Amino acid sequence: MPLPQQRRFPRSHASVRDARAFVHQVLVEWDRTDRLDDIKLCASELATNALLHGVPPGREYRVTLELDGTVMRLGVRDTGSPFVALQASDTLACSGRGLHLIRQPADDMGVTEHVIGKTVWAAFRTDRRPGTP
Repeated sequence: MPLPQQRRFPRSHASVRDARAFVHQVLVEWDRTDRLDDIKLCASELATNALLHGVPPGREYRVTLELDGTVMRLGVRDTGSPFVALQASDTLACSGRGLHLIRQPADDMGVTEHVIGKTVWAAFRTDRRPGTP
């Protein structure tokens, strides 16, 4: 079983692209690419939500990937409020659909509250190939 991988990212719009690239790199290294597009999409949405709602100026957010058998867990931790609002989906709105978007490809999702901040996570069942961890 590979060790969890994590990386911190600054509060900047460019960091969303960097978080997505980090996720891509780890999944390729782990040879777990069957859900690559779904996980990268969710990484983008969670990183964007952290930037918009959870990372105060001067702070960072952290992206973590963990593999437990056939389940890949993606988490994005920030230092903002532990409250996460799942808004009603408005198809005409320019924003507010990120968490709804994550619920579609993810097999599970949730929020873990911390003393400071929270981790919003999504879990994905992946193919387990013979001979791989």
